[in-house]
Amino acid sequence: MKKILIVEDEEILRNLLQKKLTKEGYEVDTAENGEEGLSKIRANKPDLILLDIIMPKMGGFEMMEEVQKDDNISSVPVIVVSNSGQPVEIDRAQKLGACDWLVKTEFDPQEVINKVVTQIGKGEKEEEED
Repeated sequence: MKKILIVEDEEILRNLLQKKLTKEGYEVDTAENGEEGLSKIRANKPDLILLDIIMPKMGGFEMMEEVQKDDNISSVPVIVVSNSGQPVEIDRAQKLGACDWLVKTEFDPQEVINKVVTQIGKGEKEEEED
């Protein structure tokens, strides 16, 4: 089963994404900040990370910098989910290894699913065709 880690400090959004992705057949874990996210990435090595940028304790950029320093987890794809769509932030995220970007106010949960599927394929429930 493909594992996704959602690192997001907004509980409502975190829960919404977790429910939607679980329903799509993914194993989903969550973290409330970059510090917690980093330890969960190292412990469980997810197949994909959905990452907020502005969070308490450790923000998304700082977390991505730490992930890039660790060869065991630096290859895990990251989709940034942020309130900001500023080109300078998108550019920084891409330089730190982000493979995609979603602006919170502009996406619907299905768009998140589509981007996840693009990065790591479908969840368990739709893989019977192998």
